[in-house]
Amino acid sequence: MGTQTLTISGMTCDHCASSVETALAGVSGVTARVSYEKSQARVDHPDNVSVETLLKSVRDAGYEASVHDSEATNTRGDDQRTHVVVIGSGSGAFAAAIKSTEGGARVTIIESGTIGGTCVNVGCVPSKIMIRAAHVAHLQSSHPFEGLARQVPEVDRRALVAQQTRRVEELRAAKYVSILDNNPDITLMNGFARFKDGQTLVVTSDTGEEQIVHADRVLIATGAASIIPPIPGLAATPYWTSTEALEAEALPDHLVVIGSSVVAVELAQAFRRLGSEVTILARHSLLYSSDPELGAGLQSVFESEGIRVLTNTQAQSVNYADGRFVLDTDEGEIAGDGLLVAVGRAPNTAELNLSAAGVETDRKGAIVIDERMRTSADNIYAAGDCTSQPQFVYVAAAAGTRAAINMTGGDAELDLSVVPEVIFTDPQVATVGLDEAAAKAAGIDTDSRTLALENVPRALANFETQGLIKLVADVSTGRIIGVQVLAPEGGEIIQSAALAIRNQMTVDDLAGQLFPYLTMVEGLKLCAQTFSKDVKMLSCCAG
Repeated sequence: MGTQTLTISGMTCDHCASSVETALAGVSGVTARVSYEKSQARVDHPDNVSVETLLKSVRDAGYEASVHDSEATNTRGDDQRTHVVVIGSGSGAFAAAIKSTEGGARVTIIESGTIGGTCVNVGCVPSKIMIRAAHVAHLQSSHPFEGLARQVPEVDRRALVAQQTRRVEELRAAKYVSILDNNPDITLMNGFARFKDGQTLVVTSDTGEEQIVHADRVLIATGAASIIPPIPGLAATPYWTSTEALEAEALPDHLVVIGSSVVAVELAQAFRRLGSEVTILARHSLLYSSDPELGAGLQSVFESEGIRVLTNTQAQSVNYADGRFVLDTDEGEIAGDGLLVAVGRAPNTAELNLSAAGVETDRKGAIVIDERMRTSADNIYAAGDCTSQPQFVYVAAAAGTRAAINMTGGDAELDLSVVPEVIFTDPQVATVGLDEAAAKAAGIDTDSRTLALENVPRALANFETQGLIKLVADVSTGRIIGVQVLAPEGGEIIQSAALAIRNQMTVDDLAGQLFPYLTMVEGLKLCAQTFSKDVKMLSCCAG
């Protein structure tokens, strides 16, 4: 018989501890004593029962488990492989962990919260589920087709959230937990990590117990968290960030949104379509950092749907009483029973004690890295939203993979010269490359054309003509250097534009390509054709 101590996370009461005991006892020959207070399980097991089997039994019960044995993480023992420690468990972290094991390393992932990071748990996945449900609700009440009855949808927000949660849990299990179960070279350690020096980490569990972990290489992939602006009175109110908004089981009658960028506009429209009145407070304009035509076009759509958009407006103070928020703003008092704060996200780096490891950050707290994801410390790398890289999950995953190659003896760079971006409003906002302002700042003379969607046959057939497609070209070469889209399925259109830029296509090259008819992406060809002709004078499918 052997004895093993496990660290258990996710327990919220003694009943949880009993559930973990039952799960462990379900393994033949195993007896266990689980302490909720210590977040630990002491397990007696037959010699033929592996630690991986014990960990899997706990995870199958809905909890997280790791070996509570300092020797397992603090010493190399007979294992001479490179030890890569990954701080965080999101997309960048797991991409790095998997690739590191392929490079011959053993990996320890350190996570203080729920495995899977922002995207699957509280970001991309749940938000897109909510947005899609809101889109279906909108079609029921506001579709453009005559002869089909319209009706106000009956919205059961609690049921929608329950379904959303199930899908999130399914994806977390399939894309994260199962990897741990099936890859013996990756170990999960629950706790909060901070640097003691460049190769030593102190990991503190929920109970305050500390373990020392030594690493040959470290990847920091701690992501980012919502910025909370210092508005007087705000901190004392039950405001929402995107996390609480996505989990809310009741719809507010009137949601006030502070912010005007990605998260703010996506959730504002979703709540409006599900039945809430919505007011947006934009410090400047919608999508201020993007091409002005995109923000203006989206604002027009929002206002047509009944969303009140207040530009150049800020909240000077917030008060909360009797279930209502009252905001003092440039436009006077605005009251609502819901308040969403969505002004951006800041890197999760403040508590890592990076200075002890010689890791430099910029003025915003983002870790400074080179094109190989290496920090100012030779053996420490970083990827994703905790760095100054674009805050997209696909960028984080690509960075994690390349960092792992470099941590295990390879040489890989991440080229971010062409990064497509999508905002999942309806119509979607999608961009790639430079807009006119960015090109001018880079000293590039440009020529551009904007095509209204009323000139795209598929948009006409769909009766969805609010939006535009814009191409920006370098005057000296004719090469396409940027594309901005406001259109249904804009996210599908933009990847073709990204490939065109990546392959240094000119406007004429794009105009001469074959595009299937009727598709929204044909709008790229039509817009390219406007550089030399009036598309209103062309027949359908004109080449």
